Amino acid sequence: MAHARIPVIDLFAGPGGLGEGFSGFSDKSHRCPFKIGLSIEKDSIAHQTLQLRSFFRQFSKARIPNEYYAHIRGEKSRSELFRAWPTEAQAAVSEAWLAELGEVNTSEVRRRIQSALNGAKTWVLIGGPPCQAYSLAGRSRNKGIEGYSLANDPKAKLYLEYLQIIADFWPPVFVMENVKGLLSARIGDELVFDHIKRDLTDPSAAARLHGLTRRNTPSHTYTLKALTRNNLLESDADFIVRAEKFGIPQARHRLIVIGIRDDLNAGKLSPLSLCAAPTVEELLRDLPAIRSGLSKEKDDVDSWVSAVLEICRPARLRKLRSSVEAAVLEKLESLPSHARTMRALERGGEFVPHQAKITYQRDWFVDDSLNGICNHSSRAHIRDDLQRYAFSAAYAEVNKKSPSLGVFPKLLLPKHKNVADDADKSDFADRFRVQHRHRYSTTITSHISKDGHYYIHYALEQCRSLTVREAARLQTFPDNYFFTGPRTEQYMQVGNAVPPLLATQVAASIYKLLTS
Repeated sequence: MAHARIPVIDLFAGPGGLGEGFSGFSDKSHRCPFKIGLSIEKDSIAHQTLQLRSFFRQFSKARIPNEYYAHIRGEKSRSELFRAWPTEAQAAVSEAWLAELGEVNTSEVRRRIQSALNGAKTWVLIGGPPCQAYSLAGRSRNKGIEGYSLANDPKAKLYLEYLQIIADFWPPVFVMENVKGLLSARIGDELVFDHIKRDLTDPSAAARLHGLTRRNTPSHTYTLKALTRNNLLESDADFIVRAEKFGIPQARHRLIVIGIRDDLNAGKLSPLSLCAAPTVEELLRDLPAIRSGLSKEKDDVDSWVSAVLEICRPARLRKLRSSVEAAVLEKLESLPSHARTMRALERGGEFVPHQAKITYQRDWFVDDSLNGICNHSSRAHIRDDLQRYAFSAAYAEVNKKSPSLGVFPKLLLPKHKNVADDADKSDFADRFRVQHRHRYSTTITSHISKDGHYYIHYALEQCRSLTVREAARLQTFPDNYFFTGPRTEQYMQVGNAVPPLLATQVAASIYKLLTS
């Protein structure tokens, strides 16, 4: 145990946030005790991100090849990168497997896991079954589907694939992550989570109950533990980890269940340590300032500046004066004084030369060999939304909170049918949400891939939504973590991920358990 690295099997891996936390954890001797043995992901684009990061992890930090950075800068293709380092590339291809659990042959899953474990008795199973069916938003959507039943939703049964692997291999410890909506989901009169707890506590009995195939191996039971209390579990709510309480700059509340096999001492699991969250500004202020774009019309810097400054034209200000507080108007009136700076802004790109200067957890975020920022290109917005973004940023700067639609001047209200006369009673009352500079952010979700309205940058003169890299910073991904695919898919990957810096804390607790 003192020298061997502990294999980690990562199911439903996404772009690899949970696995990155385990592989990025260092013990007191600054050695990484965990190694990803196998990660399984069904989405082809997230898998490409996962595979590239697996390649990166084949090297020590001091040995990252120049070709990797050339690939991020767009100077070399992935095939050229992999040809330059064939041994490491093959290891990455073997480690990151593109497969859909439940669809791929069970014997092939078993074979790959057995190969990845390579006889190791001490290892960790991690992952979170797709959770859309359990989420509050998902359940709300599904109510409108004729004949829909949570009991018959294949996505709701994917945790059985996770259970199957526990019953086949009996990991000493498993980590299951999911949405907090799982706690309130019901099938009939019974809570879904009560079913899942019974299954995870006694996987052998659950395998028989659900008709799962099982290998002929000794069976075990598990003690389920939460990470948020010192060896106490007073209610299911204790399984909810509120990320902002543990140094993560985001109000992300997720269910994390730790299962500890019956031959280990379950009482030894250490809870996470409370730590104040940094602010959005602490995470983002060193990134290159960029402008948004104009959609559905010509986009150049002069047209963009003109569109943004429209809100502070005298005639427009006169219309706003009766419904907008004076301090907010003053902020808007100051915009023309920033026009020269605004005209110097560009729209960023997949790689922007830059030297990162973040001070919070610098060693985690910054790679001095990168010499730039990746995945940092801006979205384009329609002219009317630029006006709303400008108003929202000004309002947030003055009031230390985002405006609801109820305080929007009628001149700026969206012309949507679902925005009622009393806009604060609309389902979209918080339609335009600024990530305030002096607070941690709201939850970064996959919705960020649809539009930027819930993720407006605090800088008034940039008048835009967050970039992929900014969302990734708030999710605590290192700057050299490159997200592949079209920008929409990049946003999806970031929004669905587990914050890696939170995962390192989970890894620390489990490492202490395994080595005590």
